[in-house]
Amino acid sequence: MPSSPYTCILWDVDGTIADASAGILPRLRQVFASYGLPEPDAGELALWIGPPMYVSFQERAGMDEEQAHEAVSRYRELAAADGYAASVDIYPGVPEILRAVQDAGIPQATASTKPENQVRAILEHYELIDAFTALSGARPTPEGRADGKSFVIGQALERLRAAGVDTSRPVLVGDRHHDVEGGAEHGIPVIFVGWGFGGEGEADAAAFRASDPTSLRTLLLH
Repeated sequence: MPSSPYTCILWDVDGTIADASAGILPRLRQVFASYGLPEPDAGELALWIGPPMYVSFQERAGMDEEQAHEAVSRYRELAAADGYAASVDIYPGVPEILRAVQDAGIPQATASTKPENQVRAILEHYELIDAFTALSGARPTPEGRADGKSFVIGQALERLRAAGVDTSRPVLVGDRHHDVEGGAEHGIPVIFVGWGFGGEGEADAAAFRASDPTSLRTLLLH
């Protein structure tokens, strides 16, 4: 049976397990239009995938905190109406890695700033939820709108420990600099995948890079 250098594996979701851009980007355009804001180009919109939207509405759309809270509410209403798993694709090869890690007996958890109810809906839809010992996402409440990567990583570790998992040698798999920075806050190495939404330089401080699922599997399992 394969083994792993890690006692548990944390996974980012958007850009790492799932490509939700086909649903995210049109909903963002609708929210922008509702405020009379000019629509950013596609390259700019891609930068919204990964960070908490509450933060992005402030940093990228120039909103104050109150407006950002309202904009997130509008966005989530659209997502709920569409269905959380609608317009979401799973990256080819990733389910096979999740199953191989599961078969090797290595516990896994999500560590996503996507609302946790949306993470659960996606994994249930694609019948992947049983591969995870714990789920960790942003709290789907007003208090959770600013939950960042460090928060969801800490929450994932707590829930793994509560399930009796050894968290002494964790690793995080992600695709944005927020994953690298959040991992660093917890002393966790990050494997940066090349198929997500990360831009130039975002992987510089990552421990490893995986250009494709085959190389990721090699890094996770011997």
